[in-house]
Amino acid sequence: MDRGEETLDRRVHSLEVDSGEKRLNELGYKQELRREMSLLKTFGITFSSMAVFIGTPLYGSSILYAGPAPMIWGWVVVTFFTWFIGIAMAEICSSFPTAGSLYFWAAHLAGPRWGPFASWCCAWLEVIGLVSGIGAQAYSGSQTLQIIILLCTGTNKGGGYFAPPWVFLCMYIAQTIIWAVLNIFALQVVAFLDIISIWWQVIGGLVVVIMLPLVAPHTQSASYVFTHFEKSPELTGISSTPYAVILSVLLSHYCLYGYDTAAHLTEETKGADKTGPIAILSSIGVVTFFGGAYYLALTFSIQDLNYLYDPSNETAGALIPAQIFYDAFQGRFHHSGGAIVFLFIVWGSYFFCGLSVTASAARVVYAFSRDAGIPFSPIWRQLHPKYKVPKNAVWLCAAIAIVLGLPLLKVNVVFTAILSISTIGWVGSYAVPIFARLVMDEKNFKPGPFYLGRARRPIGLVAFLWICYTCSVFLLPTLYPINWNTFNYAPVALVVCLTLIMLWWVLDARKWFKGPVKNVKLQNGNV
Repeated sequence: MDRGEETLDRRVHSLEVDSGEKRLNELGYKQELRREMSLLKTFGITFSSMAVFIGTPLYGSSILYAGPAPMIWGWVVVTFFTWFIGIAMAEICSSFPTAGSLYFWAAHLAGPRWGPFASWCCAWLEVIGLVSGIGAQAYSGSQTLQIIILLCTGTNKGGGYFAPPWVFLCMYIAQTIIWAVLNIFALQVVAFLDIISIWWQVIGGLVVVIMLPLVAPHTQSASYVFTHFEKSPELTGISSTPYAVILSVLLSHYCLYGYDTAAHLTEETKGADKTGPIAILSSIGVVTFFGGAYYLALTFSIQDLNYLYDPSNETAGALIPAQIFYDAFQGRFHHSGGAIVFLFIVWGSYFFCGLSVTASAARVVYAFSRDAGIPFSPIWRQLHPKYKVPKNAVWLCAAIAIVLGLPLLKVNVVFTAILSISTIGWVGSYAVPIFARLVMDEKNFKPGPFYLGRARRPIGLVAFLWICYTCSVFLLPTLYPINWNTFNYAPVALVVCLTLIMLWWVLDARKWFKGPVKNVKLQNGNV
């Protein structure tokens, strides 16, 4: 090839530079991760991070607090407000397609004066939320496996094996390690598995939603599902109607977040300034439909509400939807095989979700380490020499998630704490860039292809207020009277973590942390 042909090839390549990569360079970052993911793969990972069946462990308590009606209508209300958050984030994602996503957004939207502090707060909330999110999925997956093993070995009434805490913890650790190992072998492996996840959850969701009410010997009436209200103060200790309704809607709050995963993957996605917003909004839409249909199917298929909570029933009262599955198939076919298949579908959803959350958490840790925001940052920002994956960040996230699960050996309310910490950290991190976007001068914002225009302020305000409400309800006690076995440890854990993070900022970090660090010079010489 002569010199003229080489020059022509360079010009052609420059014309073919991905729009997301071009915007990344404009923001001061060079392309380091492989940009090879399509919209479908990005949607797959984002959709998996939300997951159709993710609220299964909370279903029983939601019904118990106030009956079916508040839970079902609560899904509608939470969905409505979730769209405001998703739309607000989609606009920002279109303008800032970087792996650091939320904390990068916060730094640039808050301006030079408040940017470093906003970035610092957002990044740590995001790390806390995502890493504890790995633990939440590991717990949910272990609980489902626990019931699968119980039903396969004879049920609780038939002498089946109910895994003790130490076995439960081993399952928790094993899943976490598997997710970490899979994430080491390049994002394409995870992306491929998450394409499978789309069909697993869509087809599996349709199978469960359609078959469960058909298999159930009898179904509840529409008036029961949509209008029945019933508190259980003798079991929950909660007699206040407003309080019971608020707690019954926690399931919906927990199910409807995680769509920011698309933003974490924008440095590896083709045309991320367009595909990122599309993946965010598409995931909300699909999970809204399938999730709502799943909880309706469960509620219509209840055979005996009181029996679901009986610790002597076939599933030991440990996972209410599992007993609903069992009652339906046992009542119709006198066999529990169908229930086991349904539970395996649910477990697969958790497996794919945990895999995606691990990928997302590692990307945030990598991006924050790239900007020297985490102790020993040079270690965590190292990429695998062949696969270009932040391998050390993956192992760090997995290790912390495992540590979070160790109290399972002694404390029964670990899941409530992990779930609450994950939700508050993860959803709370959304609030920082959305608030910064809300109050910033519009002339300082460079819009991407997805732009809200004048609608940005009302949408941003509603989104911010809803996030504040969501975070506050996960700090509430969920059972009374309060004792060591019912106490919600999330507020204590969060206060300790956030106090240490703020002290670090005041005493040291504010002197050197300036937010995202640019690593490429622009053509005009500015950094």
